[in-house]
Amino acid sequence: MPASRSKQSLPKESDPDSEPVSGSEPLRRTTPGNLFVLTGPSGVGKNTIIERVLAEAGGIVESVSVTTRKQRERELDGVDYFFTDRESFEKMKKQNHFIESAEFAGNYYGTPRNWVENRIMEGLDVVLVIEVQGAKQVKEQFPQSILIFLAPPTMDELEKRLRTRATEPEDVIAMRLDKAGQEMKERDVFHYEVVNEDIDQAVNNVLSIVYAERCRIKP
Repeated sequence: MPASRSKQSLPKESDPDSEPVSGSEPLRRTTPGNLFVLTGPSGVGKNTIIERVLAEAGGIVESVSVTTRKQRERELDGVDYFFTDRESFEKMKKQNHFIESAEFAGNYYGTPRNWVENRIMEGLDVVLVIEVQGAKQVKEQFPQSILIFLAPPTMDELEKRLRTRATEPEDVIAMRLDKAGQEMKERDVFHYEVVNEDIDQAVNNVLSIVYAERCRIKP
């Protein structure tokens, strides 16, 4: 993970409103920030693109999802995800701690409400990198959110990327490809579509959306 990445650690459940670590705070504005949602099929390059956007844009942070998924090698708790068990997750969901939540491949994922709302009120833009199902939930609860769909150039290229990263068994890859086909049919839910054929161009397109939305006059 690049040192310049402005992604911040997720506060623990016992301290949901804790402040960012001193000395690592990005630029803040005097008006509330925007809520961006970046979605696309697994393997399309969401994490690669958002790392560069966070490093280049300034004043934008990525929300860290809570998940019951098993922690992978090199993943950091509270940085890549906030790892928890199913019982704790279900309790948090009942208490309305999540802006959105979803289940995939037997695991829960959720976006912590207080963390996101506090950063927006501080003047920071927040970006959620989540599944299409979760994006639709965010759109319902936050109509002012800006939804971006990251698409692969072709489904064949997406399959190639999934197999190249070699992190999952064949049955999971097949599940992700099937899910990707369904997600591609829901692009009309989003405000923008960025095709990730060339990584530099895709990053520039997402950055352009961020900058344009900061300049937009809001009612």
